[in-house]
Amino acid sequence: MLKEKLLEDLKKSMKEKNVIRKNVVQMIRAAILQKEKDGGVELKDEEIMKIIAKEAKTRKEALPDYEKSGREDAISEVKEEIAIIEEYLPKQLTKEEIIPIVKEIIKEQNATSIKDMGKVMQVAKAKIGVSADGKVISECVKELLK
Repeated sequence: MLKEKLLEDLKKSMKEKNVIRKNVVQMIRAAILQKEKDGGVELKDEEIMKIIAKEAKTRKEALPDYEKSGREDAISEVKEEIAIIEEYLPKQLTKEEIIPIVKEIIKEQNATSIKDMGKVMQVAKAKIGVSADGKVISECVKELLK
């Protein structure tokens, strides 16, 4: 389903001559195709979401470098790419929305100290999925396990 939407968006962006959107969608589709060829499997929407989230994360991590260089054209292009990629992801949870979920997981796992962070993170990432960046989840877990 998500692959079909990406294909439709690719066709639409080509017709509209929207180069940045076309490039972003092509890049996502190429990453999906590569993963499918490597594993010899057809990816489901959840796995495609992980690929899309990884692409967004890569750009967000590169953004500070562009900002240091002061190249406004590159900065605006990366920001636009991030916005396009995020259209395919579920709404990102805020720290305030993540904390109650993590509190519940800590209670379920009987976690008491920072030593339990690994098992809490594992469950939290599985439960929250691509609705939040792992870094934000990690910050919440650290905060609650002090």
